[in-house]
Amino acid sequence: MKPRTVAAILVLSTILGSGCASQKPPRATAPPPEVSRQQQPAPEPTPTPKPSEKPKDEAKKGKTEKGLASWYGEPYHGRRTASGEIYDMHEMTAAHRTLAFGTVVKVTRRDTGADVKVRINDRGPFVRDRIIDLSYAAARKIALDIDGVAPVKVVVVGFEDPPKKTAKEKAQAAEHPKGEDCLWIQVGAFGDISNARRAERRLEDAGETAVIIEGPNGLHRVRLGPFDNERDAIRALERIGADWPEAKAVPCG
Repeated sequence: MKPRTVAAILVLSTILGSGCASQKPPRATAPPPEVSRQQQPAPEPTPTPKPSEKPKDEAKKGKTEKGLASWYGEPYHGRRTASGEIYDMHEMTAAHRTLAFGTVVKVTRRDTGADVKVRINDRGPFVRDRIIDLSYAAARKIALDIDGVAPVKVVVVGFEDPPKKTAKEKAQAAEHPKGEDCLWIQVGAFGDISNARRAERRLEDAGETAVIIEGPNGLHRVRLGPFDNERDAIRALERIGADWPEAKAVPCG
């Protein structure tokens, strides 16, 4: 090759090289380094509640519901509730459609401010707009036994187990549904509630435990009991017979 040709090629190579050098090659973006699974924090395990655990009282406290309250007594006294307990109309209990059995609620009348605490052990009421059915004893404490239905506020305040009963008490409660084995002594039936209350006070002054039960046709029945056997009912009848000659034994249910 001639010297001039070689020189020309070298000059051209230098120009092309300098031009290519001025163009920066594109950068390749490398993917971020993969984090090892051993370096990642382990997720917090979700605690699984044991079947025997009770509902958390704190999670339920303060839950509030407003609506109408009613009450129930006979013929449910002595019968088994939805929780399995035997219903005792003289205990502070109530029926609710959804609250867990054992939930304790404070029921406050919104018209009078009277309140009572009850333990849920049954299901109901199944009447529209009514949110709770109180036992007779609870209803009586806030005068709901007189009005029948009243507006209330129900607030969850805690949880407690049902009271333990002796074998004798369980046997007596189980006998209640048998009709004549569970007896009341009916002192009288009054159309005027004030007369029924006077009769109740007279009996209590005499040392008896009397209750007023609303009956058909607006009558208010004043009774003693209930008694688990005929012997105890007859003794009560003998005690009050002189002052209440019209008193008689009637079956529960």
